[in-house]
Amino acid sequence: MDLLTYFAIFLKATLTSTGGFAPLPSLHADLTSRGWASEHHFAESIAVGQVSPGPNGLWVVSLGYITAGFAGAGLALIAVLLPPLLVLAVHRVYDRVGHFPSTRAFLNGVSLAICGIGVVIFTRILAQYGINLPALALMGLGLLMAFRRLPAIVIVSVAAIIGMLVF
Repeated sequence: MDLLTYFAIFLKATLTSTGGFAPLPSLHADLTSRGWASEHHFAESIAVGQVSPGPNGLWVVSLGYITAGFAGAGLALIAVLLPPLLVLAVHRVYDRVGHFPSTRAFLNGVSLAICGIGVVIFTRILAQYGINLPALALMGLGLLMAFRRLPAIVIVSVAAIIGMLVF
């Protein structure tokens, strides 16, 4: 087992998730495909995480210990701690430079790029599955969310219902 790759897998899973059990699919896919973890390892780590005090996301450290001992637990802990520390560092930098016009222009450009990526992804989905009523409804919900007219929970709930009815 290459510990650098092991750490990179855990870091990727925690950087691209929102905490709690969100890293589970990524970790499961990466670790089981390499033979570094089994279904039993995941079940054990989640059970330990549930009975342990503290945040739900600490099951990742248990998984690290179960699959790679103390080194795995340490690497998993670092991978869990780095994303929030990164957010704090970015926040500190933004507090210092956020009022500059160039910073605001940069962030507006990033927002535009994100919107453009969303349009490209939606266009590809429409090209693959065709234009139909559920797809248009989901697009409308996305636009409502973009303009913040509805709470996100309403949009996600309606999108889930449409998805269940259609698919």
